[in-house]
Parts: sequence; structure tokens; C-alpha cells
Amino acid sequence: MARKTAVIRSDIAFSTADSITVRGKDLPNEILGHMNLGDFAYFQLMGKTATLSQSRVFNAMLITLVEHGITPSALVARLTYAGAPESLQGAVAAGLCGLGTVFVGTTEGAAKMLYQALADTDVDADLEKIARDTVAAFRERKQIIPGLGHPLHKPIDPRTPRLFQIAEDNGMKGRYITLMQLIGAEAERASGKVLPINATGAIGAICCEFGFPWEIVRGFGVMARAIGLVGHILEESKTPMAHEIWHRMEDEASTHLRK
Repeated sequence: MARKTAVIRSDIAFSTADSITVRGKDLPNEILGHMNLGDFAYFQLMGKTATLSQSRVFNAMLITLVEHGITPSALVARLTYAGAPESLQGAVAAGLCGLGTVFVGTTEGAAKMLYQALADTDVDADLEKIARDTVAAFRERKQIIPGLGHPLHKPIDPRTPRLFQIAEDNGMKGRYITLMQLIGAEAERASGKVLPINATGAIGAICCEFGFPWEIVRGFGVMARAIGLVGHILEESKTPMAHEIWHRMEDEASTHLRK
């Protein structure tokens, strides 16, 4: 039996000899000069223009993820650039490959946790009980609760209250943000440890308020951090540190062999 040929279709964009259309809008005349990068990212993903409130929250969320200092992803990008300065894109890609369940990618885990916790619940569900049950389930499985804790920012990640305030100011604080806050409080109570809601936990909750599928939430970190890594590579090209890091690490790591 002959295989039925599937229809190949995309609703995102198409081009002709003299036009480029993205999500139904003319790129040169309806988008360029009318949308900032964050608003265009939202438009590209959702196929509709962000409201002013959505724009403020979405842009704040992306900006938060652009930069966080000399992180492992920034180091990898710089070291890769030192070895292959002809491949800026390779250096950026190398840095992005390290965004996962420890760095940046915890947005995905937090969003998935919140969606699952509130699945099939009524709007008047007892969020405090759901928070207790969620924390208890993670503790029973001996799993780290995504979006909680930070090696540096304690007792509060300074980005988190600001993000939640921006969401609230723009009418976007709902059950997911509230539940994330309750989970954070319950996790601290149950563990006796300082476990601040970190920026990725806050962003995971905000993504749920937007209704973004949890499967793409990590992508926001990839989008944003790519900008930050280009900045690190530009600095590396002017005031390099990668070779010094390499030589210091090699010396320190092998010191015991020379004794």
C-alpha cells in the first residue's frame, strides 16, 4: 500500500521576490520600527501582538535571563572562542549547550511542576494544601524542587520579588505565582533550610500565567542568554581571560603530580 503523503505546512512566515510576511504581517512595513525584540519574540511564538501589560512582563522576563556574570555557560563560550575565534556562533552554541536542569533550564521544571500541581483543579482549590502535597511528594522522591534555592542569592534572590511585582502591577499575578510562593514557603518550613525562589522559578511561574507550554519554556533562557554570550565573547576579544583561566587551571590541577 502506498504511503499517504503528509501535508507539509508552516503558518509562521513566507517570502516572495519583493516581500517577507511573518505571522500575517509585512516585516519591513508592519514590524520593523514598530516592535522591539521582546515583542517580536512574543509575536513569533504566539502569532498575536502582546498587550502593553504582556509586553512589560515578557520583556522583563527575558531581560532577567540575559546575564548573570561569569557563569559556566559564559566560561565555556569564552574558552571555545579562545580555541576557535573564527567561529563566534560555535562559541555561543557551546555556552548554550550547558543550559539545563541546574542553570536557566529550571524554568522548564518549575513550569511543569506548577502545571501538574494545578491540573484538573477548580479555581477555588486549596493552594496551601496543594503546596504541602507538592513539597511532600518531592521530598519523598528525594528530588530537588525546581526553581528553589541559589548558591549566592540568600535569603532572597533579588530578581524574584521584582519579577513578581511587575507581574502583579500588570494584572498577571494568578494562581501559578501564588502557588510557587506557597511552595517556596512550605519547602523552607519542611526542610529547615533557606530556599529562596530563584529567578528561574519565578519565570517558570510567570510562563504558566502566560499559558506557555512547559516544553518550550527553556527556550526563553536560550533566546536571552544567547545575547549575553555574544557580549561575553565581545569582551573576550578585547580583554581576554580564557587563556589565563586555562593556564591557571592546568597548573593547579596538576600541581600534585610535580611534588
